[in-house]
Amino acid sequence: MSTQSLAKILIVDDQEYNIHLLERILQRAGFKHIHSRMDATHILQYLVEIKPDIILLDLHMPGIDGIQAIQLIRQHIGADDYLPVLMLTADHTKEAKQNGLKAGVNDFLNKPYDRMEVVLRINNLLKTRELHKQISEHNQKLEERVQHRTEQLQKAKMEILRLFGRAAEYRDDMTGMHTQRVGILSERIAQRLELPAKQVALIGKAAPLHDVGKIGIPDHILLKTGRFDPHEFDQMKLHTIIGAKILEGSSFDVLRTAEIISHYHHEKWDGTGYPEGLKGEEIPLEARIVALADFYDALIHERPYKKAWTSSEAIEEIIKQNGQHFDPKVVEAFLNEMNQGLNVDHNLF
Repeated sequence: MSTQSLAKILIVDDQEYNIHLLERILQRAGFKHIHSRMDATHILQYLVEIKPDIILLDLHMPGIDGIQAIQLIRQHIGADDYLPVLMLTADHTKEAKQNGLKAGVNDFLNKPYDRMEVVLRINNLLKTRELHKQISEHNQKLEERVQHRTEQLQKAKMEILRLFGRAAEYRDDMTGMHTQRVGILSERIAQRLELPAKQVALIGKAAPLHDVGKIGIPDHILLKTGRFDPHEFDQMKLHTIIGAKILEGSSFDVLRTAEIISHYHHEKWDGTGYPEGLKGEEIPLEARIVALADFYDALIHERPYKKAWTSSEAIEEIIKQNGQHFDPKVVEAFLNEMNQGLNVDHNLF
């Protein structure tokens, strides 16, 4: 269909004769949707009701004049919208044109009207509007594609992190689910501590990489069914250092958080942990949270060196270790989570 048959034109002029003249010119040119008003006071209401594609606006009118009306229009429509305004005026002074352009007028029609000029100027502005719409729609599609691609990349990144953590854990957890359970419980504890949402999400995503350093521990130690001798335990402790080395230097927040967790999740509140022997709040909060989540999940699941504990037994042990192994605030948050019946166990996946 032609531009003339689709375009909606709004004429605002306080002179009835001028309106009728423009209506006849436009109708003969094939325009079908012509709306006329003799008062600019309710110009914003006209925009909502008519949704015009172009406005023909008289400069000098009682009440709100053309300059004031165009200022209201530009304040109302979005910066990305293109609604052309054609100023109707018999005032040919330089000042009148400058004021109109400053207010946001796109073009001028001088009175008395030349029929051909009226149609040509309107058609030119409508073509510009149509091109602007096409560009906006194209840009919107591009933004949607970029957003979709960004979401895919984010999912891929999270999937790689999850698989990376599972690969390390798979050597002593044949289900490969320990890392995910620790991530979920760590995130819930962080929520109970009322940490900022971004930090909560980072902890949940980074926690599954807490034992990535086990990749560097020999099988005869990692899979040993009995107690470690001192030399073997010293080697086992190195998984914290190895994990931090694997993860260090990343530009991603989640991997920087994972590095901290991997390095310090075996530190203890009373300073008897490893590898640095940090004490209390010297230990990063992220690591204090994961330390408890890891401990709980390890207790309630069977390992090569132990039978599975019940959830109640594991909770009782954590309470015993409150203020020694674990940060009391983290223990409190964990217990609140358990009291809500949201306990993370092997049935979760």
